[in-house]
Amino acid sequence: MKAIVLQQTGGVENLVIKDIPVPAIKDHEVLVRNKAIGINPVDSFVRANDWAIPVFVKPNEGEDIILGWDISGEVVAAGKDVTNFKVGDEVFGMINFTGHGKAYAEYVAAPANQIAAKPANTSHEEAAAASLAALTAWQALVTYGHIKKGDKVLIHSAAGGVGHYAVQIAKHFGAYVIGTSSAAKKEAVLGFGADEHIDYNAQAFETIVTDADIVLDSLGIPGHLQRSLAATKKGGRLISILAFFDEALQQQAAEKDVFIHRLSVVSNGDDAKSIAALLAQGALRSDVSHTFRFEEIGLAHEQVATGKTQGKIVVRL
Repeated sequence: MKAIVLQQTGGVENLVIKDIPVPAIKDHEVLVRNKAIGINPVDSFVRANDWAIPVFVKPNEGEDIILGWDISGEVVAAGKDVTNFKVGDEVFGMINFTGHGKAYAEYVAAPANQIAAKPANTSHEEAAAASLAALTAWQALVTYGHIKKGDKVLIHSAAGGVGHYAVQIAKHFGAYVIGTSSAAKKEAVLGFGADEHIDYNAQAFETIVTDADIVLDSLGIPGHLQRSLAATKKGGRLISILAFFDEALQQQAAEKDVFIHRLSVVSNGDDAKSIAALLAQGALRSDVSHTFRFEEIGLAHEQVATGKTQGKIVVRL
């Protein structure tokens, strides 16, 4: 089979197509013939940074490094302990994150408890997109945010990969949603369901919102978490995706009785099923703004590395 192997960390020229054996599956895995792959900022980050390989990929010594975690495709074989999927089923999910997902390949060995059945109303491209980013939004708002009807939720980068799913998930739970983005993406943010939009270039969001029940901060900008804390009400919840809470910020949050959490998304089949249910209901949709061919993986990485992509980037096999 064809796979995209990272020869060494650095530029996109280090992503090369190579013929390798189809992976053997373990008893708890299914073999998936890939139809689409979701591309995330972490993909390009790991590709460019040597220290990130043992943190995010954790490869065995001497094995080819194959990036990627988001897949959608068809089951072509199932391990003897797999009871929830059979040959011919269409599935999707984020596999083995953190770990060696090996998604950039024609065939992928996927743990059966980390994937879900692809809804019939959802294309493979849309399903692959709704994996890491959608799971991040779900785990931030539901698992740690404990979102409920009537909550006021502030979502940063609301037109981005995680953000556009977070807006839709929050609305599904009956929240009042405020999304930040550039002015150019205002209509997109409102189109995803946000009740209000804040142009982060023109307005200081923490002067407009001071009573959010939940704030989802997906930026790594110095000082941004402190501003998000100011926007969180006493007793509220602040979830960070990129930045860590330093000791001073932890103290400030404690004084304000704000729950804080730096999220590390995990592969979880139950959460993937929840995402699948929302997709099937039409309560969630993937905004796939860029689609590339397998041979164009370098272009996909260059696009995601801009940090300006609306919605999601997908590679089609």
